[in-house]
Amino acid sequence: MIQRIQTVYLILAVACMGLLFLSAMSFMSVQAPGAAALQDPLLADGIFDVSDHSILLVLASVAMLLPALIIFLFKNRKLQMKLTRISIVLIVLVIALTIILFMQAFSSVPVGTEVTVEFGYLSPVLAIIFLVLALRFIKKDEKLVRSADRLR
Repeated sequence: MIQRIQTVYLILAVACMGLLFLSAMSFMSVQAPGAAALQDPLLADGIFDVSDHSILLVLASVAMLLPALIIFLFKNRKLQMKLTRISIVLIVLVIALTIILFMQAFSSVPVGTEVTVEFGYLSPVLAIIFLVLALRFIKKDEKLVRSADRLR
């Protein structure tokens, strides 16, 4: 299980998604000019992170736990491939929902507000890359097992 390279990639994907739950990891930070107050509750603290919206929190949690589950399904490679694809779709949904929620919140922000993209926004993208690499090596294992079965 741990000696396979796809396990390492799945662990890295779990770690990337887990980073989103650290308080220092945010998607974006917002600074309003002068004394302008940010009216939207998502941006009231000046940062936009995974804990700002419950749907985003649930999706990110499932997207983090699914690769951890996939690691233990090493005997069923077809199910591993399906769940890895589902995990990639979930992370894409997390990214899309983040953009949608931020754009809705940003519409009520005063002109001249400075927005900084943080590392938390890159973390799901890295998780997708690691999941694609894991999927590639799971397929490679399946191909190797099938070729060995043909020789028997």
